[in-house]
Amino acid sequence: MSDRLQQMPKLEPSAALTVETVLSVHHWNEHLFSFKITRPASFRFRSGEFVMIGLPGEQRPLLRAYSVASPAYAEELEFLSIKVPDGPLTSRLQKIQPGDEIFLGRKPTGTLVTDALLPGKRLFLLSTGTGLAPFMSLIRDPDVYQLFDQVVVVHSVRRVSDLAYRAELESRLADDPLVGDQAQTQLHYVPTVTREEFHTTGRINTLIETGKLFEGLDGPKNLDPETDRVMLCGSMAMIKEFQAYLEGLGFIEGSNASPGQFVIERAFVG
Repeated sequence: MSDRLQQMPKLEPSAALTVETVLSVHHWNEHLFSFKITRPASFRFRSGEFVMIGLPGEQRPLLRAYSVASPAYAEELEFLSIKVPDGPLTSRLQKIQPGDEIFLGRKPTGTLVTDALLPGKRLFLLSTGTGLAPFMSLIRDPDVYQLFDQVVVVHSVRRVSDLAYRAELESRLADDPLVGDQAQTQLHYVPTVTREEFHTTGRINTLIETGKLFEGLDGPKNLDPETDRVMLCGSMAMIKEFQAYLEGLGFIEGSNASPGQFVIERAFVG
């Protein structure tokens, strides 16, 4: 064990938290990183849900809600996080290394799940920044491809280097043993960059207005509440804008108790 790990405080589980081990860390750029931790045998979640994770605080554990980026069947749990230099949690979380311990909540929850949507033909997953995380979970779940003919992942970021998982998405999950074959024909990836040169630029609403979002897709060149289902995850500004936009088109927001035509995640971090 390294000197650094020996100096780290030993974490203790509680009724609400388990203690897990960091398995790997990947830094996408100076603002963005992802990491994998061990998964307790008792931990069950639906693809798209979030859970509390954190580190020890002065008085009590410092916890934030993070969407799980790995699918429900994965043996490890993966998360995507921004780096906030003065953030109470992320300023420390960004320094974790394999072998470190971390708190994991015992009860995942959330509305970015297929259970909260009515049946449809096309599923649009609209994300900004780290809002991509729950959609990385969903698109690696075989059930999603049984429920929808086409699955469209839209990821809007400021810089090209912010396009986490880009290579994996551009390949349409070609190396995924469970969904690779289905994703080759059903998954569509639409990355867009707002502050640098890229083959697709502009915010998500611009892609909808110009019709670029629908290039290569079957069906209408607009969002249709009869056949389309939408999930939103990202900045609060984006979520509020699209919530109003979708409701104006006749979309009804869904929940676990009452499935609808679009859902948002209100507990998004970052």
